Amino acid sequence: MNLQEWADSVYSTPPSLSTLRRWCREGRIYPAPERHGKEYRLVPDSIYVDPSKKNLRPKAIRQELPKKGTLLERLKHGEQASTLRR
Repeated sequence: MNLQEWADSVYSTPPSLSTLRRWCREGRIYPAPERHGKEYRLVPDSIYVDPSKKNLRPKAIRQELPKKGTLLERLKHGEQASTLRR
């Protein structure tokens, strides 16, 4: 679908075509629209991403460190790595 069709389906009063094109150039629409000739094409479930808001990505799951410390910590303190058993 093109930009105007997308804006009509998402907004009750859609922004102007020049604003929509600027949003595409600035990367404010996700997933990024593809340019075909002189017009942008995008998937119907695209969304506008406000760049002024922070933390747009979901928080990563916190992984606990190994009990004996990370490899870098063991190397710094001169501890010997355990052998792998096969």
